[in-house]
Amino acid sequence: MKKFLIVGLGNIGAEYANTRHNIGFKVLDFLAKQESLDFQTVKLGALAEYKVKGRTLLLLKPNTYMNLSGKAVQYWMEKEKIAKENILVITDDLNLPFGTIRIKPKGSDGGHNGLKSIQQTLNTADYPRFRFGISDDFKKGKQVDYVLGEWDEDEKIKLPERLEMSIKAIQSFALSGLGNTMSDFNGK
Repeated sequence: MKKFLIVGLGNIGAEYANTRHNIGFKVLDFLAKQESLDFQTVKLGALAEYKVKGRTLLLLKPNTYMNLSGKAVQYWMEKEKIAKENILVITDDLNLPFGTIRIKPKGSDGGHNGLKSIQQTLNTADYPRFRFGISDDFKKGKQVDYVLGEWDEDEKIKLPERLEMSIKAIQSFALSGLGNTMSDFNGK
């Protein structure tokens, strides 16, 4: 049975639960609710197992805070013997319009502390990532407040549909592969 590690980046704690920076957690929580999965507290995070058509997807929400995410990713990759091409890291992206999906096989950390930690810990930038657009609708000097801020009313209305699309992209990654998933979902 083919295994995948789907990592949703975020920060633990109620004060971060509905922030833009926690979209990785939100996507995995949405999938877990839809599929009636339960997250279990495990070493370095919360983990749920999702089986779909002969594939096992381990859904990981690291509890290390964003800037130490690499520690949890490396631990679970090694423990479950999952190759880096079978991991998918879900993160927020200021450079994409709200809700836009961009999946890539590798890339820079783009200044994102979670991706920076993973890159440093794994000693490579060659791992698939799923960027969820949160837009850059903030005033100069207010980036941190914006990223750690909650969704506005318009975004809250549109979010469920974007989360549905994200779930389809994750399923596609496991069932159809990275290339097909990029073709089918990038820019949507």
